[in-house]
Formats: sequence, C-alpha cells, structure tokens
Amino acid sequence: MLPVRVRRNVAVPSFWENPFGMIDREFGRLVNRWDDGDEGLGSYPVDVHEDDNHLYVDAEMPGFQKDDVSVTLEKGILSISAERNAEEKSGEKHLSERRFTKVARSFTLPVEVDENKVDAKLVDGVLHLTLHKKEEVKPRKIEVK
Repeated sequence: MLPVRVRRNVAVPSFWENPFGMIDREFGRLVNRWDDGDEGLGSYPVDVHEDDNHLYVDAEMPGFQKDDVSVTLEKGILSISAERNAEEKSGEKHLSERRFTKVARSFTLPVEVDENKVDAKLVDGVLHLTLHKKEEVKPRKIEVK
C-alpha cells in the first residue's frame, strides 16, 4: 500500500506515489497564465476514443453555452476553447466568484480525419465531437487466397 496524506478529508497521493505530480501541477500553472499574469487560463477534462470509422472527443464544459465554445481542426490538430464573461449586476456586491473564464486545449489527433466531416454538439455541459476517419486509415478486410 502506498502512503497517502489526507487533506480536507480527501486522500491525496504522496510524493512517492507520483514524484513528478507537483512539478506537473506547478508547470501547468506557469504555462496557463495570461500575458498580464492576472487570470489563469483553465483547462477541462477530456475523453478521446475511437472505433473503426470515427474518432470521438468528449470535453467537459460546464457553465458554457454553445456560442461560448470554439472548435478548430487544422492539419491534424484539434483545438477547443471556451470563453465566458462575468455578468454585470447592479447594487452592492457581497460575494463575486463567478467572473471571466477562458479554457483552452489543443490535441494532435492519433489518426487522420476528414476535416470537413466533424459533428459537434454541446449537451448538459459536455461537448461531444465526432470526427470521421479518412477512408485510407479505416481498417479493411483483406481476402486471403
């Protein structure tokens, strides 16, 4: 059993379980900064899987509307970003945690896809992308003679 430490009643892996975890987290914080250093550029969890004909990408985008999300595909690189501005409220503020947010990630796709055949829909805070594989990368049955 690997040693863990508990923080706020949540088990957190110890240094020995993932010695580079802290470095990864800190490097991510440094890289994901705006030029002015005020706001961090966030990220989001993504699942990528495929079948014989398609590549599927599911990205969690909670709180974003479809008009907030941008998806681009160019030369085998898929980029997904979303931006939300803070709502301006009149009157005295007591607490204001919901503000401008921007998230972005880019991925090099593991297979060639048809850049003109991409289906995207945002349902319940999850962006579902279906990318159609090019015919030449689809598996083919070869007849043995």
